[in-house]
Amino acid sequence: MSETKENLSFYERPGVETTILPFDGGLPLGIESVYSPELGIGGAYGSWGRSYSNSNLPSLVEHRIGKALTSDDILNLSELGFNYRQHVPDLSPEQHMQLELEVGSRLLRKALETCNWDASEVEGVLIGLSGPISTDYVRQISRMVGIPDSALKVSVHKACDGSMGALHLSLNPDLSKPGQLNVAEYLRGKKVLVGGIEGLSRFTLESRDKNALQLFGNGMGVIGIKPGENIKLLVGKTFENYDEEGLLAVRMSYPHSRPDIHSASLVDMVQDTSNHIRVAGLMKEPANGESVEMAGLMGMVKLFVRTGVQVVADVYGEYQSLMDKIGHSGKSISMGIVHHANYKINALKAKHLSKLGIEFPMPWLLSDFGNVSAASNIIAFLRKLPEIKLGDHILFDGFGAGTYYDVMAVSMGK
Repeated sequence: MSETKENLSFYERPGVETTILPFDGGLPLGIESVYSPELGIGGAYGSWGRSYSNSNLPSLVEHRIGKALTSDDILNLSELGFNYRQHVPDLSPEQHMQLELEVGSRLLRKALETCNWDASEVEGVLIGLSGPISTDYVRQISRMVGIPDSALKVSVHKACDGSMGALHLSLNPDLSKPGQLNVAEYLRGKKVLVGGIEGLSRFTLESRDKNALQLFGNGMGVIGIKPGENIKLLVGKTFENYDEEGLLAVRMSYPHSRPDIHSASLVDMVQDTSNHIRVAGLMKEPANGESVEMAGLMGMVKLFVRTGVQVVADVYGEYQSLMDKIGHSGKSISMGIVHHANYKINALKAKHLSKLGIEFPMPWLLSDFGNVSAASNIIAFLRKLPEIKLGDHILFDGFGAGTYYDVMAVSMGK
């Protein structure tokens, strides 16, 4: 795993188009687009809000919690792989709604422009959102850019695993449940937008957790793909492991049936309208009613590393078996696109995988974003897209609070 040497805020990066949105005296929005002609895949990613470095972030956190931080309270964020993250100020509910609709629709529009697609051609929009600002957010931003109401919309609420849950659902027909639309079969070969949009600065306004307020920030990313054509599933696994201890508790701001935690599945997959499916994971919620509550950084390690390593190892083993079966035993994973929870977690996962004989590059790519939950895998993928070649095999590793995992090996390009 490599760590970027850049120390620029996101808005200072070459290639980022910035604009000022008319909220609170002017809030920056930055979007960068990436396209691979070889693969026929492209998209856009970005962030919004004011950019905070590690040195001036503590003052923002102190403002939000209403008291001074001690030296022990301040995380060594550079060691965790983060130098900047973007935050919005306290706005009214109406302003937050207007702002997130604006940034989400601009992101979709830029992704369409990058892929040279007309909005009328899109037949699916699948977005991961940890704390959606409204239950019909995906439908609203799709309508704002002219995507037909008839196009399938899928909202995936599996915390940081949201975008990978969305991608997996678009590629793997085995994830469908009896009596429900088989999303992968329905979307095969069609023009589909997949991504994650996370207004975590707004969501964490309702938390006083010092760690969460330092780690999380705003981020978004969307890619345009044709499932089964320019990106094909080789093997994949989805896994649930309920966080009964509440090591990373998250309030559910979305509908959920709240079954017993010993149920066969803790994920609701409900088609609530003719063209909208909601995939919602049960969360251990903060006892104090806040939006996020963390049991410290070691709690995140305990939550994600052991099970996360096992899920990746299982998928890697299935991948090797498939390569042996089809006579491509020498083929290997070119790169791992891993959720950026923090650098130490990802480095520890890589170390444990290496002990199992599993090694492939797992680059660290989001030092200018902070933990942006479901957006991070998509941003990381787009930042590496120019290096990905036709026929490369990529492993996507998604994991998030709840706890939910979606890991898949895919083949890139037609």
